[in-house]
Amino acid sequence: LDPSFGSKFGIVATRFVNERIEVFEAEEYERPDFNDMINRIWEIKREHKIHDNNLTIYVDAANPEIWQSLKRMLKEDYSENYVFGKLAYYKKNNINPANYMKVIPTPFNTQGAKMLQHTKSLLEDKDNLVTIDKRFDKLLTALRTAVANEYKLDKEQTSYHDLLDAFR
Repeated sequence: LDPSFGSKFGIVATRFVNERIEVFEAEEYERPDFNDMINRIWEIKREHKIHDNNLTIYVDAANPEIWQSLKRMLKEDYSENYVFGKLAYYKKNNINPANYMKVIPTPFNTQGAKMLQHTKSLLEDKDNLVTIDKRFDKLLTALRTAVANEYKLDKEQTSYHDLLDAFR
């Protein structure tokens, strides 16, 4: 999730199917209402019958009101000190936080370049590891128009950059 209240909110949902990452939702909302977005996330979970054990939500850490609300809904501890303490512990011990958390606040500002590099490598892999249906034309446009300087996304030159941020 890339929640940018005041401008746009990007949601991209993926699943691992047949050894590939498949995009099954990709939406961008203009100046959305907080509660509408929380409800939309929950609708996607319900529509696609996603069980809590198979759920991981990465959300920009800069928007604690979103990730804390989602953590509350999923009955996870949402205290900033606890969450970021655990994330630091997982990082230090090379543990995947997705093994222990359903909602993972991710600092896009400091990890954005690494996330973009990883996205690029997945998309360029010769085995076509990522499948994106043509109905997600905004996401495809975002990927086609993406401009980066030293793996920093140039949001002025990239169409639907909030959707691309959610994807990466």
